[in-house]
Amino acid sequence: MQRVSVSGVLTALAGLALLVYVVSRVGVAEIAADVRQVGWGLLAVIAIGGLRFLLRALAWRLCLDRPSALSVRDAFAAVICGDTIGNLTPLGPLVGEPAKAALAGKRMPLATAATALAIENAFYTLSAAAMIAAGMIALLVRFELPPAIRGVGLVSIAGTAVLFAIALALVWRQPALVSRALGFAPRLARHADRVRALESEIYGFTSTHRAVLPALAAAEVGFHALGVAEAYLTLWLLNGVPPPLLIAFILETTNRLITVVFKFVPLRLGVDEAATAFLTQQVLGIGARTGLAIAIVRRVRVLFWAVAGGLLLIREGLTPGGVTDARRL
Repeated sequence: MQRVSVSGVLTALAGLALLVYVVSRVGVAEIAADVRQVGWGLLAVIAIGGLRFLLRALAWRLCLDRPSALSVRDAFAAVICGDTIGNLTPLGPLVGEPAKAALAGKRMPLATAATALAIENAFYTLSAAAMIAAGMIALLVRFELPPAIRGVGLVSIAGTAVLFAIALALVWRQPALVSRALGFAPRLARHADRVRALESEIYGFTSTHRAVLPALAAAEVGFHALGVAEAYLTLWLLNGVPPPLLIAFILETTNRLITVVFKFVPLRLGVDEAATAFLTQQVLGIGARTGLAIAIVRRVRVLFWAVAGGLLLIREGLTPGGVTDARRL
């Protein structure tokens, strides 16, 4: 735990140094002027962020056999708290996702909450991968890219194809990968039957819950569509004119890629700002200043919901032990 804490502090300090460097290169006064240009529109950006959390909460409830066992309010609060923990620690989703299950486990069986959460995360992962691949294809087709960026785009597209191929193979063959592996660990072998039952439940979800699949897919797609809407609105507020939808789409897909790759950096501090400024300057041609302003507006939205999540965690009294139990499960 001490090594994790030290690494987290060092990573955050490195990100902070990167943020200071990028802001100093563009200019503090210029960035402040851009953020003021957004004005009260920042409330709309924050609201969009809340709607995205709500869609993830609704998707999670759809993965429960009895959605009514977890109210929309409780699922929404758990998603915000999990996102807060995941953003503030270098372990990211390894801690944030169990925290969601631990909070829901106060109101329903922990195993049920964790299973539904695992299923929702699988659908979210596939949707995020498809989103990133679509953005990379748009970049490759419509823009002249530096070799490094082109390489990242090709790798992302190939990775998405592999991910979907693996997902289809798992659903088709339903191999008992985890439970079989437990058989080689004497201390864990006693859990093999229970884990196998969990694997079967996850594999069989698409065949036993066909009625909810359209709504589940719509919730995941809506999450990403609202991300594009946030980028579109922010650009509009900054420049005073509606931007091309393609630019907003690429900005959101790039942000999703940054989130995936740099999840270990607390709050993606500095990384988000530097990468977005580079994209807008070197690829999209709208200037590093615009990219940095977009990233800082996004940073304010993240911090707002992180504070909200922190207050909810205090109210719920979630302890490290509760998260540990969910991680073990």
